[in-house]
Amino acid sequence: MSMPNVQKASPVLFRQLFEHKSYTYTYLLACMKTKEAVIIDPVIEMVPRDMRILEQLGLALKYAINTHVHADHITGSGKLKAKLPGSASILGVDSGAKADMYIGQGEKVCFGDVELEARKTPGHTNGCMSFVWHDQKCVFSGDAVLIRGCGRTDFQQGNADTLYKSVHTQIFSLPDDYVIYPAHDYTGQPWTTVGEEKQFNPRLSKTKEEFIELMNNLNLPYPKQIDRALPANLLCGIVDVPTEAET
Repeated sequence: MSMPNVQKASPVLFRQLFEHKSYTYTYLLACMKTKEAVIIDPVIEMVPRDMRILEQLGLALKYAINTHVHADHITGSGKLKAKLPGSASILGVDSGAKADMYIGQGEKVCFGDVELEARKTPGHTNGCMSFVWHDQKCVFSGDAVLIRGCGRTDFQQGNADTLYKSVHTQIFSLPDDYVIYPAHDYTGQPWTTVGEEKQFNPRLSKTKEEFIELMNNLNLPYPKQIDRALPANLLCGIVDVPTEAET
């Protein structure tokens, strides 16, 4: 799949990768002039795939970024760092978890000639961050905005009021043609736009009061992998037990 808005002559690389168990999107971005790369929201079972792509394309991983402390899968950050000395993990400053670097509102993640702007988007968790790639007119929204949905707010510091404010001030404030790349997709749609979600998102297009009422009454089941994933993700995905891919 080609990335919307990317100019053919632009010396950047973009890959949208998928993990089927937790429906997680992992994003690989690189400056092709310097061959420096970052990976956003890696999944531990998919590290062999990610390593293979990096090697085949001759890329040097600089940062493994997590948009937040996930509850539905174990991050691949720790495993990637162990295999690729010199790379570092990044989390939001309010995440409460282990990382090499912590990033706050308005700070920049730079690799080669590429720059991502970090924006705080709490509400699903305290430490949620979204990353805006202005040159390519897109945003990596984590769980703050999903395609026609959003992250749940009923556990792990969730707060519906906070999430609504975060999305409307930090993501829906972007131009309507900015592409949104979420951390998950459950309906077979790889991306959306700011304009589409402002108009059609059945949760976030409502008033704040309606949104809070809806989110507080979803009655969703307990996340299947949270008891395994959350403790590991607080430690950058470092686990002693084998992953399913290794058993």
